[in-house]
Amino acid sequence: MKLYGALMTLSFIWGLSFVFIELLIPAAGIGGTVFLRCIAGAVVLLPIFLYRWWKGNRPAVLPWKRLIVVGLFNAGLPWGLIALSQTSLTSNMAAVLNASTPIMTGMIGVLLFSVRLQWRQWGGIIIGFAGIILLTGFRPGQMAGESFIGVGTMLLAASCYGFVSHFTKRYLQGTDVVLLALAGLLVGGASGAVGMLWMGPDSWRQVGKMGFQTAWAVIGLGCLGSGVAHLLYYYMIEQAGAEFASMVTYLVPVTALIWGSVLLGEPVTPNLIYGLLMIFAGVYLSTKKKSHRNRLPAVKAG
Repeated sequence: MKLYGALMTLSFIWGLSFVFIELLIPAAGIGGTVFLRCIAGAVVLLPIFLYRWWKGNRPAVLPWKRLIVVGLFNAGLPWGLIALSQTSLTSNMAAVLNASTPIMTGMIGVLLFSVRLQWRQWGGIIIGFAGIILLTGFRPGQMAGESFIGVGTMLLAASCYGFVSHFTKRYLQGTDVVLLALAGLLVGGASGAVGMLWMGPDSWRQVGKMGFQTAWAVIGLGCLGSGVAHLLYYYMIEQAGAEFASMVTYLVPVTALIWGSVLLGEPVTPNLIYGLLMIFAGVYLSTKKKSHRNRLPAVKAG
């Protein structure tokens, strides 16, 4: 019962994260959104990490180069791309596109990590992409050219998650999960700060002028969505396995649709529902394996 409670709680937190991003972008900008989200999440995880370190749970060698890669592709790049996407997409559409992460994980595995997929998995990938096309109203041009910001950047963010899932499984197997999460948030925060410096001093002044409502968005997105959510996710992996934890992939878009409609008044269109169902079908087929050998790594949903 505790596991299912954790699963539902995580789905509502990550679904709400897309709403918080929508509220935070106008006040903090893209770089500021990434920076604040990462730092707020790190504040939650740092005491837990220090306690575990004090108890002797520390690696003999710190794989800092690989942790930097994880931070860039698990937080810095995808969260910046998601924020950029939501400057032109509604929060519920961004969440549905984010559900394609397991499909992109399969593609990245084939292209970069020599993963061999079964025919059923290829069929799932094709169905998933058909769902994406349906979601965009049969306008594939939204994924390229001047319209790349939106659908294209969301798929690129999903690809980042797919890459880091394979990278972590291959090079950081057995690494303490709190260390992985905290290092990722710190590296992501640093990349957000670099983005703010690149945008100029006005970006920092913009963050300094945030109001009360924006501060709540930082707490919700960072402390809950990036701190507490990581603990729930890894708790489920440790207690019930990666396959159980990956079930959140199916729940987050649904909760995001609910939050977006209730809090932001975003419409739930037929294309959104049909596209979501096709993506779900693609995710199911692309992640359902007959053999353990071809099993894809668990992926984040938000």
